[in-house]
Amino acid sequence: MPGGRLTQQERQQIALGLAEDLAYAEIARRLDRPTSTVTREVMRNGGPNGYRADLAHRATERRAQRRQALPRSPYSDRPADGRDPEAVAVYAETVTTVFMHSGMSRMPARVLAALMLTDEGRLTAVELAQRLQVSPASISKAVAFLDDQAMIRRERDERRRESYVLDEDIWYQATVASARANAAVVEAVREGVSVLGPGTPASDRLDSIARFLNFVSEGLFRLAEDAREIQHAKPDPDAEDTEAAEAAEDAVVGGGRG
Repeated sequence: MPGGRLTQQERQQIALGLAEDLAYAEIARRLDRPTSTVTREVMRNGGPNGYRADLAHRATERRAQRRQALPRSPYSDRPADGRDPEAVAVYAETVTTVFMHSGMSRMPARVLAALMLTDEGRLTAVELAQRLQVSPASISKAVAFLDDQAMIRRERDERRRESYVLDEDIWYQATVASARANAAVVEAVREGVSVLGPGTPASDRLDSIARFLNFVSEGLFRLAEDAREIQHAKPDPDAEDTEAAEAAEDAVVGGGRG
């Protein structure tokens, strides 16, 4: 299996595979590369709909030159935890790209990814600027957006330094926000039913949309509350031991049947 960085020819093969709507695993098989390599390459360079081989190749060269020019890695101040700084940096870029594809701007996505990948779940503006190699003004705008979305919170330490903390309820808040957005659409669509007149094809269509989105919204609210309880529930060691024993017994029984 070839190692090292992808060549320009390989990137062209990836672009052709995406144009043929091939799965990442199939593209990787044709290149004799790990599927993770192809997935990371596509996600870092525009996603499946925006990937361009020549642009991806130039972007990779620029990133390599930038890393060589930096006096140290953005993650060189991490504790000696045995993690590979390069692997962490690549993973942070992958997570950032995923957030961007969900609709988030790049800088808030980078800040959120940086916070997620710290053991403490908190960083100051200075620490974020150093890690991401950007200006404090860029950090300020990004954290303002994330704070407004209730995805992080601000705290001050004994030295009055402000830190940005990843809220443990981030996914709960995001799910509830999505449910509320759906609920707002439901109200608007239902209003259209009365405007267009009940029983007409257009109003029937709107009524169908409203019922669908209302079901989704109510389901999201319930699931968010249930998931939040599970998230904050303390694990029961006895229950875990019981589940492990049952799984082992099932494996033995299943093996005997074979």
